[in-house]
Amino acid sequence: MKRREFSAAAGTVLGAAGLGVPGLVLAQRRPQDGKDFRELDRKAAVEAAPGRIEVVEFFWYSCPHCNAFEPKLNAWLRNVPADVSFRRVPVAFRDDFVPQQRLFYTLEAMGKLDEMHSKVFQEIHVHKQPTNRAESILAFVEKNGLDRARFTELYNSADVSGKARRAAQLQDMYQVDGVPAMGVAGRYYTDATMAGTMDRCLQIVDYLVGEVRRAK
Repeated sequence: MKRREFSAAAGTVLGAAGLGVPGLVLAQRRPQDGKDFRELDRKAAVEAAPGRIEVVEFFWYSCPHCNAFEPKLNAWLRNVPADVSFRRVPVAFRDDFVPQQRLFYTLEAMGKLDEMHSKVFQEIHVHKQPTNRAESILAFVEKNGLDRARFTELYNSADVSGKARRAAQLQDMYQVDGVPAMGVAGRYYTDATMAGTMDRCLQIVDYLVGEVRRAK
């Protein structure tokens, strides 16, 4: 979903990014810079340890394409090479995205992200609960048996605020144009619009990881 396709009034999605079908063969043609992916003019920040290759998924909980991409991404993660360090980064194209950024980093701070990440997507896309403001987020917290007081404390903490701010900065460094999108090693960006489908996007990520590895 492209940035321009967000409705400022309601946060609805007007565009569609293709998810494609499994088994596309990357060898059909060599990925091209400027067409299938983009090399950044200036390297973006990375958090991966030295010697590891960072891969970032940019996402938004309310994005239906991000929700549909989750099973594909999780399948890819099961086979990720040992030298790849993966992390998710929630985007904030507008101020009203920030509560979900804070939700993500609060769950992470509580050690509950692995357990709750998919449940947030389910709450929004299956149970049709927006979960995008403080009140609906707290309702989700209570529904899932989390400590409301502890959640609220962390949600409003300087640490979570800082992580949300750095996420927005990284989004700008990568010049994220829509979600879901992928960044590699602080150097490369690709998404469904560039790659054609998210299946091929992941194949291009594999290709870019290989390029970074060979350049070491």
